[in-house]
Amino acid sequence: MTERFLVAALYQFVRLDNYEARREPLLEVCRRNDVMGTLLLAREGVNGTIAGPEAGIRAVLSWLRSDPKLAALEHKESWAEGENPFYRMKVRLKKEIVTMGVAGIDPNDVVGTYVEPEDWNDLISDPDVVLIDTRNDYEVDIGTFKGAVNPNTVTFREFPQWVREQERLHNKPKIAMFCTGGIRCEKASSFMKQEGFDEVYHLKGGILKYLETVPEEESLWEGECFVFDNRVSVGHGLKPGPYDLCHACRHPISEEDKRSEHYVHGVSCPHCFGKMSAEQKQRFAERQRQVELAKQRGEGHIAADQEALRDAKRKVREEQIAKSMAKGEPA
Repeated sequence: MTERFLVAALYQFVRLDNYEARREPLLEVCRRNDVMGTLLLAREGVNGTIAGPEAGIRAVLSWLRSDPKLAALEHKESWAEGENPFYRMKVRLKKEIVTMGVAGIDPNDVVGTYVEPEDWNDLISDPDVVLIDTRNDYEVDIGTFKGAVNPNTVTFREFPQWVREQERLHNKPKIAMFCTGGIRCEKASSFMKQEGFDEVYHLKGGILKYLETVPEEESLWEGECFVFDNRVSVGHGLKPGPYDLCHACRHPISEEDKRSEHYVHGVSCPHCFGKMSAEQKQRFAERQRQVELAKQRGEGHIAADQEALRDAKRKVREEQIAKSMAKGEPA
């Protein structure tokens, strides 16, 4: 029988003055229940995705909600089969649980209007609505709502500047926004209200709740939804999708991408081939060789490889920004 793992995406904006002291107890309860994934703790709340046996996930959620401050914790569920979609458990301390980089934005003080998934189609079909996908470019590439505006951001930090540069957003009276699980939109809607937009709406529970709730034949969603675990994407009914990840740039790739002359497993794909230096490609090739050797020896190389991949993507972005600044171009 194929083993199943419950995946829980969770968050809550709430003031946690002693968030640093919560790290070790939270890490311990996750480990004790065979739960893996990543959770972020900050003064503004908690955010993350975890996966494990159903009983273990229920135990962690119950432990979190036993704290009166986290009693209203939001979470969304889906399933992964075969193996846990995460390789280890991490609890990280951060300045923000979703990084926007704008001081004074607090969804507990000001936030847009929540829209239930069942009511979302009617809202975004309204001609007076500007629909904005608040996710990053590589997420939007594989799926979005019909008619949505893509800000083409690489990180959420770029979203505020994009908004301030878009005069056209003021041409219609209503703004509707969506993201994967709802958390980015809480912060984005708070920011939009602060910027003077009056009618701001956002999809409650995000794309994941919509794909779980709205029948496919009634859906206005097109494509797949990127998720931050080894399933890579999910579709209607939250069924795992057909995408893999490029182990160099972390962009989702299709079977067609893998047939490209620019695809080299672990080294490059059509999305990053021309952006990688010879040194980077050599480094990625060596990393992939070490991964294969570890597999042949039956050793676990996966967790370290995942960390290396994240570092590689961050380094690529930093180098792109540095080059743009050197040329006097916007990053």
